[in-house]
Amino acid sequence: MTHAANPHAKRPIRRGGALHADLCVIGAGSAGLSLAAGAVQMGASVVLVEKHLMGGDCLNTGCVPSKALLAAAHAAAAARRAARFGVAASPVVDFAAVAAHVHRTIAAIAPHDSEERFRSLGVEVIRAAARFTAPDVVEAGGERIRARRFAIATGSRAAVPPIPGLDATPFLTNETIFGLAELPSHLVVLGGGPIGVEMAQAFRSLGAEVTLIERATLLPRDEPEAAAVLRRRLAEEGVTLIEGEEVVAAAREGAGIVLTLSGGGRRVAGSHLLLAAGRAPNIEGLGLDAAGIAATPRGITVDARLRTSNRRVLALGDVAGGPQFTHIAGYHAGIAIRNILFGLPAKLDYRALPWVTYTAPEIAQVGLTEAAARAQGHASKAVTVPLSGNDRAVAEDATEGLVKLVLGARGRILGAAIVAPHAGETIGLVGLAIQKRLGPAALAGMIAPYPTIAEAVKRAAGAHFAPSLFGARTRFAVRLLQRLLP
Repeated sequence: MTHAANPHAKRPIRRGGALHADLCVIGAGSAGLSLAAGAVQMGASVVLVEKHLMGGDCLNTGCVPSKALLAAAHAAAAARRAARFGVAASPVVDFAAVAAHVHRTIAAIAPHDSEERFRSLGVEVIRAAARFTAPDVVEAGGERIRARRFAIATGSRAAVPPIPGLDATPFLTNETIFGLAELPSHLVVLGGGPIGVEMAQAFRSLGAEVTLIERATLLPRDEPEAAAVLRRRLAEEGVTLIEGEEVVAAAREGAGIVLTLSGGGRRVAGSHLLLAAGRAPNIEGLGLDAAGIAATPRGITVDARLRTSNRRVLALGDVAGGPQFTHIAGYHAGIAIRNILFGLPAKLDYRALPWVTYTAPEIAQVGLTEAAARAQGHASKAVTVPLSGNDRAVAEDATEGLVKLVLGARGRILGAAIVAPHAGETIGLVGLAIQKRLGPAALAGMIAPYPTIAEAVKRAAGAHFAPSLFGARTRFAVRLLQRLLP
């Protein structure tokens, strides 16, 4: 694919042995690319530095390949469950073909994130490691870069827990698992967060034996009722779940691996080990000390405007130590553009932050969970309706799910959870209501197409009003009015 050059772009200039620009972006992942593309098209001169792959984690080893793999896994699972609808099916999984689909997907999206496209937009792209040598100078690929503002968007990587023996034990992370040429015979997944449960279900659906180990509980940031639905589904599908136990030792055993657990020394053996137990920020080698930029093991320290301790430098995306989602990276880029280009005091607002776990069924959350609302001092209540009362779910035999609304004072919507097919496509209804400070009446009063999962959101909102709407006062008022009205 070719990209026509942008004749209106403002280009960096070379002066005094250095490259001068309005903005220097370090990292060409989701946050960095969104910021660079927006800034150059709005008239700023931009230098973009990337030492590894354009597109970063999301394109190459994260969102894109994982969702492509999940699509194949969901297709296999749907075929196995097709007999419920009177359709005989018996899937044969060709893992090499599945892997080819994953890499075709990456290749199809890659041009949008490519060096060629960004050069055509007018961005100066440098493919090298970047390092601050002064508060206002970065060196990369033999170039000295001076800019009015810098943005660090170097992302994160899979954290490697300090387990004895793990350094001598082969393991996979999100950076390597999509390079597998053959289906693991027994995949052991360490970590029960979104990545862990998605990969556990995917590889089980594709035919592997799977054991998932989580030291706490499955999906600890989500509503417990939502996690319980997925827990039952994984168990039904044959995933071995071990919760509440830590791994105290790891070792290679023959061609596979073995983990020792804390509860009485139980041993779990498998052919492959996937680490999905958190993320670590990519801050090594950036010369943060030379730039006066404060950081912790969680990431670079930023304020609500994403500014670091160096007034010239912002940090965004995973490296900023906050929520680690691609859509947050894009949101951060918007905040940064308003601050850098227009001098506006744009600040982070996570009230309507959504996140989705792309299992079957999907688990979508937005805003606060019930526990988080109470921890923040809200006088909250929750309204929950089961998916079994939704006609679309009944028609598709997908009734194991729910919609839960978390409401605060005067019925203010604080958060929601949806467990349903394509829940991620529906959670935005509640997210918009939270962002625009609408109450449950707005959701209860909307006209939802029939039959859709969105009707369950409408029903949950309506359930909030049911006690008063169908109570004694309403009945008395209606009876009285029936006598008085002509």
